[in-house]
Amino acid sequence: MAMKVEVVSTRAAVWTGEATSVVVPAANGELGILTGREPVLAVLRQGTVRITPTEGELVTVDVTEGFVSVDRDNVTVVLESAEDTALLGGLGE
Repeated sequence: MAMKVEVVSTRAAVWTGEATSVVVPAANGELGILTGREPVLAVLRQGTVRITPTEGELVTVDVTEGFVSVDRDNVTVVLESAEDTALLGGLGE
């Protein structure tokens, strides 16, 4: 089973797709998100968001700050700014 994941910055959508896991740099440490997770809202600190898509290679997004919202199997990561290292490498959507 997969989660619907959306990563957006204040400027544009960064990555959208289905994933089996997402790891975010939460304020109190890394937060791993898998399907079926209880709802959560967390503040992000500087670090790297790691997304394991259902198909393709690992997607990484370097972030400065933002927040993550999980509701059912919908994960939304909202970033103040981001550099999508996967898209720079030719991967992504």
